[in-house]
Amino acid sequence: MTLSSPNAHLITTINDIMLTPQETQHTVPPPYLDVCIAGGIGGSMADFIMHSVDTVKTRLQGQPHVTPLKYENMMQTFRTILREEGISRGLYSGITPAISGSIPATTLYFGTYELTKRTLTAKEVGCPDTIAHLAAGSIGDVAASIVYVPSEVIKTRMQLQGRYNNPHFISGYNYRNTWHAAKMIVKYDGFGSLYHGYKATLLRDVPFSALQFAFYEKFKQLALVHWVTPGDPLTLGAELACGSFAGGIAGAMTTPLDVVKTLLQTQQKRKKSSSSKHSSIPSSAASSKPIMTSPSPTQPPTQTKYYTGILDGLLWNYRHQGLGGLFRGIGPRVFWTSLQSAAMFVIYEQVLRVQDEARTSGTWPYGGERGRPWWSARDVAEAIEGREGKGDGRGWRGGVL
Repeated sequence: MTLSSPNAHLITTINDIMLTPQETQHTVPPPYLDVCIAGGIGGSMADFIMHSVDTVKTRLQGQPHVTPLKYENMMQTFRTILREEGISRGLYSGITPAISGSIPATTLYFGTYELTKRTLTAKEVGCPDTIAHLAAGSIGDVAASIVYVPSEVIKTRMQLQGRYNNPHFISGYNYRNTWHAAKMIVKYDGFGSLYHGYKATLLRDVPFSALQFAFYEKFKQLALVHWVTPGDPLTLGAELACGSFAGGIAGAMTTPLDVVKTLLQTQQKRKKSSSSKHSSIPSSAASSKPIMTSPSPTQPPTQTKYYTGILDGLLWNYRHQGLGGLFRGIGPRVFWTSLQSAAMFVIYEQVLRVQDEARTSGTWPYGGERGRPWWSARDVAEAIEGREGKGDGRGWRGGVL
């Protein structure tokens, strides 16, 4: 039924704004500012919590192809690193560049994802939800990659290195700290080396992010229909399950790409004067005075295969190690992606709820006049009628800030 009153649009808009918090949660999207803040907090906190598992995965994937292997499985690798190198300089090596890149990257990612999703699902476009979620996840990751790839390169090298002057694992790298690593990489390998494996990282992260968010949105829709009473928010258990399954499935499907990304970002730069395909200690590593320990007969100090690109990495590992070579580290990767995804989405949703309550109650920094939210019905009316007021030009919960 279509309202014929000239104020019909205003009445409908005000009625939407006056919905209960439970109803608005499912009908009115949060402002982009809230999405960016919640995404940055959720993503960075989840990355910090799960960093030790990511280190285990990196060691499993980046160790030399020798027999017997130093690291055999997830638990054995975790115990070995903890015993030999400790927590801060072992399991949590590379945490500084990881979080330094995670905060701006996840903030940018969630903002871009939400903007793209809302644009594609708008009535004017009418894109199917699944296509919109996949496209938004891909575009969001491409935008964030400018920030997180350099931090990923430094983080991955420091995870593979472990602590400074590490006598327990020969990686070819020996950086004192994050700043020293960045300076040595840029000084001896060039600024472009901070984007080593950029294509491989995008090839891994774009499909992973697209699948992760598409799965999460779909699982969340199913949970809202089958697990909760209409109008009620998802329970904590439902949010954990949705995030965990979304991250785990996406992580398993993209493991071969993650293996190649790790190998490309951690391999030592091949000298132009060398006719051999064997790689030697890179100048950036040598300049940082690597510890000169004698490697064991079964653990050469360098990786003998130099990968020229993504396809070369996939084919070489498949030919020499089969599917097991492409999917090595799948255990810790799925474990990491499922728990990281669950933590990220739960924290994200909880922060959004806190922000929503702050806006509803007019609490600083979201409130306008004391006790009056700036997105109140009066502000909406003033904005629509073109009057000057707090609501004019600032938007409301369903609009753009």
